[in-house]
Amino acid sequence: MRASGATTLVDIRLNNVSQLAGFAKRDDLRYFLGELCGMSYTHRPDLAPTQPMLDDYKKQRTGWAMYENRFLELMEQRRIEDAVPREQFGNAVLLCSEDKPHHCHRRLVAEYLAQHWDNVAIEHLT
Repeated sequence: MRASGATTLVDIRLNNVSQLAGFAKRDDLRYFLGELCGMSYTHRPDLAPTQPMLDDYKKQRTGWAMYENRFLELMEQRRIEDAVPREQFGNAVLLCSEDKPHHCHRRLVAEYLAQHWDNVAIEHLT
């Protein structure tokens, strides 16, 4: 991540302190980012899906297409393009729990904001 030149990591996970997060728990991540990468850390749960929405997808009660549609509607309802300070996303990376961008909500957040804000470039770090 250091090579990306990003200065801020925006954590968009709903739960950033669970045992499943391992070393990527909120406090550990904040420390490692600052010490190893010189980056700041912020948590934005308003950019995460709701727990029921996430449960439905993870437990395969809904497929990706339904999850994507529901999450896009949620972002519209939350009006994230107005709620999120744009300067917080200047030179930032988004973190969610998925490793690939094709089925993750960080891609959906990035694309949604790119549609609503001018001059947004999206680069997937994998």
